Amino acid sequence: MTQDSRPVSIVIADDHAVVRSGLRMLLDAEPGFAVVAEAGTVDEARAAVEEHEPSVLILDLHMPGDTSLSAMPALRAAAPDTEIVVLTMQEDPAFARESMAAGARGYVLKEAADTELVAAIRTVAGGGTYLQPDVGAKLAGAAPGESRGSLTQRETEVLRLVALGHTNLEIADSLYLSIRTVETHRANIQSKLKVSRRADLVRYALERRLIAAP
Repeated sequence: MTQDSRPVSIVIADDHAVVRSGLRMLLDAEPGFAVVAEAGTVDEARAAVEEHEPSVLILDLHMPGDTSLSAMPALRAAAPDTEIVVLTMQEDPAFARESMAAGARGYVLKEAADTELVAAIRTVAGGGTYLQPDVGAKLAGAAPGESRGSLTQRETEVLRLVALGHTNLEIADSLYLSIRTVETHRANIQSKLKVSRRADLVRYALERRLIAAP
């Protein structure tokens, strides 16, 4: 329970129904927690926090609609008393740093949700900040600005093919990935490089000599 003995009300925002169902089962079994709504898109998440003004919003970083990072200020404005806990597969400390800068109070990896999420929710509902320890260790060990713009090998491969004009389907076939995975890589690349237009991605690839100038 919170200090005023009211339940910690929670909205779960994730585009996978199976994930939402699993999280609801986990949280409904926790004393003092009440899941009041679920959302599958950023727009649905915004509507849910406006309607319910929950104690905590659990937010996946990659959902249909606006990117979760760019939407966080609007989500905070829609319900100023709602604290955001990011639940994601992204281990890169750059995403943790950007999430916290955008207004999140917690950052937990999906693979550790069963052991970390409850603690994160209780911490942020009580006014604190929660960063999953191993992510925090990576963040502390990174030099200032080191992770910003630093792409993984796979992201670099995807970027090169995007810059060459390939579609997501073509990239997926070429790298033996699902289209969903390619879309996630593209979102990660755009977030890390702070760009949204393909022309900017082409320029970056040219500057790094990932592709040859025409």
